[in-house]
Amino acid sequence: MDKIRIVGGSRLNGTIPISGAKNAALPLMIASLLTDETLTLANMPRLADVAMLKRILGNHGVDMTVSGKRAGEAELSGETVHFTARTIVDTTAPYDLVSKMRASFWVIGPLLAREGFAKVSLPGGCAIGTRPVDLFLEALEKLGATIEIDAGYVVASAPNGLTGGRVVFPKVTVGATHVTMMAATLAKGETVIENAAREPEIVDLAECLIKMGARISGAGTSTIHIHGVDRLHGARHAVMPDRIEAGTYAMAVTMTGGDVLLEGARYDDLARPLEILSQVGAEITPTNEGIRIYRNGADLQPVNVTTEPFPGFPTDLQAQLMALVCRADGTSHIRETIFENRFMHVQELARLGAEIHLDGQNATIVGVPMLKGAPVMATDLRASVSLVIAGLAAEGETMVNRVYHLDRGFERLEDKLSRCGATIERIAG
Repeated sequence: MDKIRIVGGSRLNGTIPISGAKNAALPLMIASLLTDETLTLANMPRLADVAMLKRILGNHGVDMTVSGKRAGEAELSGETVHFTARTIVDTTAPYDLVSKMRASFWVIGPLLAREGFAKVSLPGGCAIGTRPVDLFLEALEKLGATIEIDAGYVVASAPNGLTGGRVVFPKVTVGATHVTMMAATLAKGETVIENAAREPEIVDLAECLIKMGARISGAGTSTIHIHGVDRLHGARHAVMPDRIEAGTYAMAVTMTGGDVLLEGARYDDLARPLEILSQVGAEITPTNEGIRIYRNGADLQPVNVTTEPFPGFPTDLQAQLMALVCRADGTSHIRETIFENRFMHVQELARLGAEIHLDGQNATIVGVPMLKGAPVMATDLRASVSLVIAGLAAEGETMVNRVYHLDRGFERLEDKLSRCGATIERIAG
Protein backbone atom coordinates (compact mmCIF):
# COMPACT_ATOMS: atom_id res chain seq x y z
CA MET A 1 0.00 0.00 0.00
CA ASP A 2 1.13 3.55 -0.69
CA LYS A 3 2.35 5.75 2.14
CA ILE A 4 2.70 9.51 2.49
CA ARG A 5 5.91 10.89 3.97
CA ILE A 6 5.85 14.35 5.53
CA VAL A 7 8.68 16.41 7.03
CA GLY A 8 7.04 19.08 9.16
CA GLY A 9 7.92 22.70 9.74
CA SER A 10 7.27 24.38 6.38
CA ARG A 11 4.82 27.25 6.00
CA LEU A 12 2.29 27.02 3.16
CA ASN A 13 2.24 29.76 0.55
CA GLY A 14 0.56 29.84 -2.87
CA THR A 15 -2.68 28.71 -4.48
CA ILE A 16 -4.59 25.47 -3.98
CA PRO A 17 -7.32 24.76 -6.56
CA ILE A 18 -10.39 23.22 -4.92
CA SER A 19 -11.75 20.15 -6.71
CA GLY A 20 -15.37 19.24 -7.35
CA ALA A 21 -17.10 17.97 -4.23
CA LYS A 22 -17.18 14.21 -3.67
CA ASN A 23 -20.36 14.54 -1.59
CA ALA A 24 -22.05 16.36 -4.48
CA ALA A 25 -20.62 14.29 -7.33
CA LEU A 26 -21.92 10.95 -6.02
CA PRO A 27 -25.65 11.84 -5.88
CA LEU A 28 -25.34 13.74 -9.17
CA MET A 29 -23.96 10.60 -10.82
CA ILE A 30 -26.80 8.53 -9.37
CA ALA A 31 -29.31 11.05 -10.77
CA SER A 32 -28.28 9.92 -14.26
CA LEU A 33 -30.44 6.81 -13.66
CA LEU A 34 -33.57 9.01 -13.76
CA THR A 35 -33.41 9.71 -17.52
CA ASP A 36 -32.70 7.86 -20.76
CA GLU A 37 -30.90 10.94 -22.07
CA THR A 38 -27.31 12.06 -21.37
CA LEU A 39 -26.39 13.86 -18.16
CA THR A 40 -23.08 15.68 -18.53
CA LEU A 41 -21.23 16.50 -15.32
CA ALA A 42 -18.29 18.90 -15.43
CA ASN A 43 -15.72 19.50 -12.66
CA MET A 44 -15.83 15.84 -11.66
CA PRO A 45 -13.11 14.96 -9.13
CA ARG A 46 -10.75 12.07 -9.82
CA LEU A 47 -11.35 10.01 -6.68
CA ALA A 48 -11.52 6.36 -5.72
CA ASP A 49 -15.16 6.71 -4.63
CA VAL A 50 -16.11 8.25 -7.98
CA ALA A 51 -14.38 5.40 -9.83
CA MET A 52 -16.21 2.83 -7.69
CA LEU A 53 -19.60 4.45 -8.34
CA LYS A 54 -18.88 4.42 -12.07
CA ARG A 55 -18.50 0.63 -11.80
CA ILE A 56 -21.78 0.36 -9.89
CA LEU A 57 -23.68 2.53 -12.39
CA GLY A 58 -22.20 0.53 -15.26
CA ASN A 59 -23.73 -2.57 -13.67
CA HIS A 60 -27.17 -0.92 -14.09
CA GLY A 61 -26.53 -0.09 -17.74
CA VAL A 62 -25.14 3.45 -17.59
CA ASP A 63 -22.72 4.22 -20.42
CA MET A 64 -19.96 6.71 -19.59
CA THR A 65 -17.56 8.71 -21.71
CA VAL A 66 -14.95 11.21 -20.57
CA SER A 67 -14.24 14.39 -22.51
CA GLY A 68 -10.63 15.22 -23.26
CA LYS A 69 -9.07 18.31 -21.73
CA ARG A 70 -9.81 21.57 -23.48
CA ALA A 71 -7.07 23.98 -24.45
CA GLY A 72 -6.13 26.22 -21.56
CA GLU A 73 -7.53 23.98 -18.82
CA ALA A 74 -5.44 23.82 -15.66
CA GLU A 75 -3.59 20.62 -14.84
CA LEU A 76 -5.70 20.03 -11.72
CA SER A 77 -9.07 20.90 -13.26
CA GLY A 78 -11.84 18.30 -13.02
CA GLU A 79 -13.06 15.87 -15.65
CA THR A 80 -16.17 16.20 -17.77
CA VAL A 81 -18.08 12.92 -17.84
CA HIS A 82 -21.18 12.03 -19.90
CA PHE A 83 -23.59 9.54 -18.27
CA THR A 84 -26.26 7.86 -20.42
CA ALA A 85 -28.72 5.37 -18.89
CA ARG A 86 -30.62 4.69 -22.09
CA THR A 87 -31.87 1.37 -20.75
CA ILE A 88 -31.71 0.06 -17.18
CA VAL A 89 -30.35 -3.44 -17.72
CA ASP A 90 -30.32 -4.53 -14.07
CA THR A 91 -32.33 -3.25 -11.10
CA THR A 92 -30.23 -5.18 -8.58
CA ALA A 93 -27.32 -3.56 -6.75
CA PRO A 94 -25.34 -6.52 -5.38
CA TYR A 95 -23.65 -6.78 -2.00
CA ASP A 96 -20.12 -7.03 -3.40
CA LEU A 97 -20.47 -3.52 -4.88
CA VAL A 98 -22.69 -1.77 -2.32
CA SER A 99 -20.53 -3.04 0.55
CA LYS A 100 -17.58 -1.05 -0.79
CA MET A 101 -19.34 2.33 -0.61
CA ARG A 102 -22.40 3.28 1.42
CA ALA A 103 -23.57 6.01 -0.98
CA SER A 104 -24.19 3.39 -3.67
CA PHE A 105 -27.29 2.36 -1.67
CA TRP A 106 -28.84 5.61 -2.95
CA VAL A 107 -29.50 4.04 -6.38
CA ILE A 108 -32.64 2.62 -4.77
CA GLY A 109 -34.51 5.93 -5.28
CA PRO A 110 -33.95 6.48 -9.01
CA LEU A 111 -34.30 2.76 -9.88
CA LEU A 112 -37.61 2.55 -8.04
CA ALA A 113 -38.89 5.80 -9.55
CA ARG A 114 -37.97 4.89 -13.14
CA GLU A 115 -38.46 1.11 -13.21
CA GLY A 116 -40.94 0.51 -10.40
CA PHE A 117 -38.60 -2.01 -8.78
CA ALA A 118 -35.21 -2.11 -7.08
CA LYS A 119 -33.30 -4.78 -5.18
CA VAL A 120 -30.40 -3.20 -3.32
CA SER A 121 -28.08 -4.77 -0.79
CA LEU A 122 -28.00 -3.32 2.67
CA PRO A 123 -24.70 -1.45 3.06
CA GLY A 124 -21.80 -3.51 4.33
CA GLY A 125 -21.48 -3.78 8.07
CA CYS A 126 -24.73 -1.90 8.58
CA ALA A 127 -27.68 -3.17 10.54
CA ILE A 128 -30.78 -1.06 10.09
CA GLY A 129 -30.62 1.61 12.76
CA THR A 130 -26.86 2.20 12.57
CA ARG A 131 -26.21 5.14 10.28
CA PRO A 132 -29.79 4.18 9.61
CA VAL A 133 -31.19 3.20 6.26
CA ASP A 134 -34.58 2.91 7.93
CA LEU A 135 -35.15 6.62 7.24
CA PHE A 136 -34.63 5.97 3.51
CA LEU A 137 -37.10 3.10 3.51
CA GLU A 138 -39.77 4.91 5.53
CA ALA A 139 -39.56 7.83 3.10
CA LEU A 140 -40.00 5.57 0.06
CA GLU A 141 -42.98 3.90 1.74
CA LYS A 142 -44.54 7.37 2.13
CA LEU A 143 -44.26 7.62 -1.67
CA GLY A 144 -46.20 4.38 -2.13
CA ALA A 145 -43.41 1.82 -2.32
CA THR A 146 -43.70 -1.65 -0.81
CA ILE A 147 -40.52 -2.54 1.08
CA GLU A 148 -39.33 -5.98 2.16
CA ILE A 149 -36.00 -7.15 3.58
CA ASP A 150 -34.88 -10.49 2.13
CA ALA A 151 -31.51 -12.15 2.80
CA GLY A 152 -29.67 -8.88 3.34
CA TYR A 153 -31.35 -7.08 0.44
CA VAL A 154 -33.96 -4.33 0.38
CA VAL A 155 -36.61 -5.26 -2.18
CA ALA A 156 -38.63 -2.17 -3.13
CA SER A 157 -41.54 -2.21 -5.57
CA ALA A 158 -44.03 0.28 -6.94
CA PRO A 159 -45.46 -1.42 -10.06
CA ASN A 160 -47.82 1.47 -10.81
CA GLY A 161 -45.24 4.13 -10.08
CA LEU A 162 -44.58 6.25 -7.01
CA THR A 163 -47.07 8.80 -5.74
CA GLY A 164 -46.37 12.08 -3.98
CA GLY A 165 -46.56 12.16 -0.20
CA ARG A 166 -45.51 13.98 2.95
CA VAL A 167 -42.17 12.86 4.35
CA VAL A 168 -41.19 14.12 7.80
CA PHE A 169 -37.71 13.08 8.87
CA PRO A 170 -37.34 12.59 12.65
CA LYS A 171 -33.78 13.85 12.34
CA VAL A 172 -31.79 15.58 9.64
CA THR A 173 -30.39 13.06 7.13
CA VAL A 174 -28.45 14.09 4.04
CA GLY A 175 -28.56 10.72 2.30
CA ALA A 176 -32.28 10.16 2.74
CA THR A 177 -33.02 13.73 1.62
CA HIS A 178 -31.04 13.08 -1.59
CA VAL A 179 -32.85 9.80 -2.25
CA THR A 180 -36.34 11.10 -1.50
CA MET A 181 -35.83 14.15 -3.67
CA MET A 182 -34.64 12.04 -6.61
CA ALA A 183 -37.45 9.50 -6.25
CA ALA A 184 -40.11 12.20 -5.95
CA THR A 185 -39.14 13.88 -9.24
CA LEU A 186 -40.95 11.09 -11.15
CA ALA A 187 -43.75 10.46 -8.62
CA LYS A 188 -47.34 11.38 -9.43
CA GLY A 189 -48.39 14.55 -7.63
CA GLU A 190 -46.64 16.64 -4.99
CA THR A 191 -44.12 15.50 -2.38
CA VAL A 192 -43.24 17.60 0.65
CA ILE A 193 -40.04 16.80 2.57
CA GLU A 194 -39.98 18.28 6.08
CA ASN A 195 -36.91 18.55 8.30
CA ALA A 196 -34.91 18.14 5.09
CA ALA A 197 -31.12 18.44 5.11
CA ARG A 198 -29.97 21.94 4.12
CA GLU A 199 -26.43 21.13 2.97
CA PRO A 200 -25.07 22.87 -0.14
CA GLU A 201 -24.81 19.44 -1.81
CA ILE A 202 -28.62 19.12 -1.53
CA VAL A 203 -28.95 22.45 -3.34
CA ASP A 204 -26.46 21.33 -6.00
CA LEU A 205 -28.46 18.16 -6.71
CA ALA A 206 -31.72 20.12 -6.83
CA GLU A 207 -30.24 22.61 -9.32
CA CYS A 208 -29.13 19.73 -11.56
CA LEU A 209 -32.53 17.99 -11.34
CA ILE A 210 -34.26 21.26 -12.24
CA LYS A 211 -32.04 21.50 -15.34
CA MET A 212 -33.26 17.98 -16.17
CA GLY A 213 -36.88 19.14 -15.99
CA ALA A 214 -37.76 18.47 -12.35
CA ARG A 215 -40.04 20.86 -10.46
CA ILE A 216 -38.37 21.49 -7.10
CA SER A 217 -38.54 24.43 -4.70
CA GLY A 218 -37.16 25.02 -1.22
CA ALA A 219 -33.83 23.16 -1.52
CA GLY A 220 -31.47 24.66 1.05
CA THR A 221 -34.34 25.13 3.53
CA SER A 222 -35.87 22.59 5.89
CA THR A 223 -38.96 22.14 3.66
CA ILE A 224 -38.62 20.97 0.04
CA HIS A 225 -41.53 20.76 -2.41
CA ILE A 226 -41.34 18.49 -5.46
CA HIS A 227 -44.05 18.31 -8.13
CA GLY A 228 -43.57 15.05 -10.02
CA VAL A 229 -43.17 15.04 -13.80
CA ASP A 230 -43.62 12.26 -16.35
CA ARG A 231 -39.98 12.16 -17.43
CA LEU A 232 -36.67 13.94 -17.06
CA HIS A 233 -34.30 14.84 -19.89
CA GLY A 234 -30.57 15.28 -20.26
CA ALA A 235 -28.67 18.30 -18.97
CA ARG A 236 -25.23 19.72 -18.30
CA HIS A 237 -24.15 20.64 -14.78
CA ALA A 238 -20.88 21.53 -13.04
CA VAL A 239 -20.19 19.87 -9.68
CA MET A 240 -19.90 22.41 -6.86
CA PRO A 241 -16.48 22.99 -5.23
CA ASP A 242 -15.67 20.70 -2.31
CA ARG A 243 -16.28 22.61 0.92
CA ILE A 244 -14.72 19.83 3.01
CA GLU A 245 -11.54 19.87 0.94
CA ALA A 246 -11.44 23.67 1.18
CA GLY A 247 -11.99 23.57 4.94
CA THR A 248 -9.25 20.95 5.31
CA TYR A 249 -6.68 23.06 3.48
CA ALA A 250 -7.79 26.13 5.44
CA MET A 251 -6.96 24.23 8.63
CA ALA A 252 -3.63 23.09 7.21
CA VAL A 253 -2.64 26.71 6.51
CA THR A 254 -3.81 27.77 9.96
CA MET A 255 -1.72 24.96 11.45
CA THR A 256 1.51 25.72 9.59
CA GLY A 257 1.22 29.46 9.08
CA GLY A 258 1.46 31.01 5.65
CA ASP A 259 -0.74 32.60 3.01
CA VAL A 260 -2.82 30.49 0.60
CA LEU A 261 -5.63 31.21 -1.85
CA LEU A 262 -8.20 28.40 -1.92
CA GLU A 263 -9.15 28.85 -5.55
CA GLY A 264 -12.83 28.28 -6.28
CA ALA A 265 -13.90 27.85 -2.63
CA ARG A 266 -17.21 29.49 -1.65
CA TYR A 267 -17.40 31.39 1.63
CA ASP A 268 -21.11 30.75 2.25
CA ASP A 269 -20.53 26.97 2.14
CA LEU A 270 -17.97 27.28 4.96
CA ALA A 271 -19.22 30.17 7.10
CA ARG A 272 -19.25 28.28 10.42
CA PRO A 273 -15.86 26.51 10.03
CA LEU A 274 -14.25 29.76 8.90
CA GLU A 275 -15.72 31.54 11.93
CA ILE A 276 -14.06 28.90 14.14
CA LEU A 277 -10.74 29.27 12.28
CA SER A 278 -10.87 33.01 12.89
CA GLN A 279 -11.18 32.27 16.60
CA VAL A 280 -8.21 29.91 16.39
CA GLY A 281 -6.08 32.63 14.80
CA ALA A 282 -6.47 32.64 11.00
CA GLU A 283 -7.16 35.73 8.94
CA ILE A 284 -9.79 34.95 6.31
CA THR A 285 -10.62 37.06 3.26
CA PRO A 286 -13.23 36.13 0.62
CA THR A 287 -12.09 37.16 -2.87
CA ASN A 288 -13.45 36.90 -6.41
CA GLU A 289 -11.16 33.91 -6.95
CA GLY A 290 -11.96 32.04 -3.73
CA ILE A 291 -10.95 32.37 -0.08
CA ARG A 292 -7.58 33.60 1.20
CA ILE A 293 -6.28 32.05 4.44
CA TYR A 294 -3.41 33.74 6.29
CA ARG A 295 -1.63 33.23 9.60
CA ASN A 296 1.59 34.94 10.56
CA GLY A 297 2.78 32.56 13.27
CA ALA A 298 0.89 33.90 16.29
CA ASP A 299 -0.18 31.33 18.88
CA LEU A 300 -3.18 29.16 18.08
CA GLN A 301 -6.15 29.74 20.39
CA PRO A 302 -8.39 27.00 21.87
CA VAL A 303 -12.06 26.67 20.86
CA ASN A 304 -15.22 24.83 21.90
CA VAL A 305 -17.10 23.21 19.01
CA THR A 306 -20.10 20.89 18.55
CA THR A 307 -20.66 19.16 15.21
CA GLU A 308 -24.09 19.84 13.73
CA PRO A 309 -25.94 19.54 10.42
CA PHE A 310 -25.45 22.44 8.00
CA PRO A 311 -25.16 25.38 8.62
CA GLY A 312 -23.41 24.18 11.79
CA PHE A 313 -19.87 22.85 12.06
CA PRO A 314 -19.61 19.73 9.82
CA THR A 315 -18.67 16.36 11.23
CA ASP A 316 -16.44 15.88 8.16
CA LEU A 317 -14.11 18.63 9.47
CA GLN A 318 -14.06 17.47 13.09
CA ALA A 319 -10.89 15.34 12.86
CA GLN A 320 -9.03 18.11 11.04
CA LEU A 321 -9.98 20.68 13.67
CA MET A 322 -8.88 18.33 16.43
CA ALA A 323 -5.44 18.01 14.83
CA LEU A 324 -5.23 21.80 14.57
CA VAL A 325 -6.03 22.56 18.21
CA CYS A 326 -3.52 19.96 19.42
CA ARG A 327 -1.07 22.87 19.14
CA ALA A 328 -3.36 25.52 20.68
CA ASP A 329 -2.32 27.57 23.70
CA GLY A 330 -4.96 26.14 26.05
CA THR A 331 -7.69 23.50 26.24
CA SER A 332 -10.28 22.89 23.51
CA HIS A 333 -13.49 20.87 23.64
CA ILE A 334 -15.11 19.07 20.69
CA ARG A 335 -18.47 17.30 20.91
CA GLU A 336 -19.39 14.91 18.09
CA THR A 337 -23.17 14.62 17.65
CA ILE A 338 -23.54 13.20 14.11
CA PHE A 339 -21.73 9.85 13.99
CA GLU A 340 -20.59 7.30 16.53
CA ASN A 341 -16.97 6.10 16.38
CA ARG A 342 -15.78 9.37 14.82
CA PHE A 343 -12.81 9.67 17.20
CA MET A 344 -10.69 6.86 15.75
CA HIS A 345 -7.95 9.35 14.89
CA VAL A 346 -7.34 10.18 18.57
CA GLN A 347 -4.93 7.30 19.27
CA GLU A 348 -2.89 8.08 16.16
CA LEU A 349 -2.67 11.79 17.01
CA ALA A 350 -1.45 10.71 20.45
CA ARG A 351 1.47 8.96 18.74
CA LEU A 352 2.56 12.40 17.52
CA GLY A 353 2.43 13.78 21.06
CA ALA A 354 -1.13 15.11 21.25
CA GLU A 355 -2.88 15.14 24.63
CA ILE A 356 -6.54 14.21 24.09
CA HIS A 357 -9.03 12.82 26.60
CA LEU A 358 -12.29 11.15 25.55
CA ASP A 359 -15.56 10.89 27.44
CA GLY A 360 -18.18 9.31 25.19
CA GLN A 361 -18.81 11.71 22.32
CA ASN A 362 -16.80 14.49 23.98
CA ALA A 363 -13.10 15.15 23.40
CA THR A 364 -10.92 17.43 25.52
CA ILE A 365 -7.75 18.52 23.75
CA VAL A 366 -4.99 20.01 25.86
CA GLY A 367 -2.69 21.98 23.58
CA VAL A 368 0.99 21.00 23.55
CA PRO A 369 3.92 23.21 22.46
CA MET A 370 5.22 20.69 19.93
CA LEU A 371 4.24 17.57 18.02
CA LYS A 372 6.88 15.03 16.97
CA GLY A 373 6.80 13.00 13.78
CA ALA A 374 6.07 9.28 13.96
CA PRO A 375 4.64 6.46 11.84
CA VAL A 376 0.82 6.58 12.00
CA MET A 377 -2.05 4.59 10.51
CA ALA A 378 -5.06 6.08 8.73
CA THR A 379 -8.36 4.54 9.89
CA ASP A 380 -10.82 6.39 7.64
CA LEU A 381 -11.00 9.26 5.17
CA ARG A 382 -11.26 12.24 7.54
CA ALA A 383 -9.01 10.69 10.18
CA SER A 384 -6.27 10.18 7.60
CA VAL A 385 -6.17 13.81 6.53
CA SER A 386 -6.10 14.95 10.17
CA LEU A 387 -2.82 13.03 10.47
CA VAL A 388 -1.48 14.89 7.43
CA ILE A 389 -2.36 18.24 9.04
CA ALA A 390 -0.62 17.21 12.27
CA GLY A 391 2.40 15.94 10.34
CA LEU A 392 2.79 19.25 8.50
CA ALA A 393 3.47 20.95 11.84
CA ALA A 394 5.29 18.11 13.62
CA GLU A 395 9.04 18.14 14.20
CA GLY A 396 10.76 15.57 12.01
CA GLU A 397 9.26 12.90 9.76
CA THR A 398 5.71 11.53 9.82
CA MET A 399 4.81 8.49 7.74
CA VAL A 400 1.08 8.06 7.10
CA ASN A 401 0.16 4.47 6.24
CA ARG A 402 -3.02 3.21 4.52
CA VAL A 403 -3.42 6.34 2.41
CA TYR A 404 -5.98 4.63 0.17
CA HIS A 405 -8.47 6.22 2.56
CA LEU A 406 -7.20 9.64 1.44
CA ASP A 407 -7.67 8.77 -2.22
CA ARG A 408 -11.38 8.27 -1.60
CA GLY A 409 -11.91 11.98 -0.95
CA PHE A 410 -8.84 14.10 -1.72
CA GLU A 411 -7.60 14.55 -5.25
CA ARG A 412 -3.79 14.73 -5.53
CA LEU A 413 -3.41 16.03 -1.99
CA GLU A 414 0.36 15.66 -1.89
CA ASP A 415 0.73 17.57 -5.19
CA LYS A 416 -1.43 20.45 -4.01
CA LEU A 417 0.42 20.77 -0.71
CA SER A 418 3.92 20.39 -2.16
CA ARG A 419 3.23 23.18 -4.66
CA CYS A 420 2.67 25.44 -1.64
CA GLY A 421 5.96 24.52 0.01
CA ALA A 422 5.14 21.45 2.09
CA THR A 423 7.72 18.67 2.24
CA ILE A 424 5.38 15.83 1.38
CA GLU A 425 5.61 12.89 -1.02
CA ARG A 426 3.79 9.69 -1.87
CA ILE A 427 5.83 6.51 -1.55
CA ALA A 428 4.52 3.63 -3.64
CA GLY A 429 3.72 0.50 -1.68
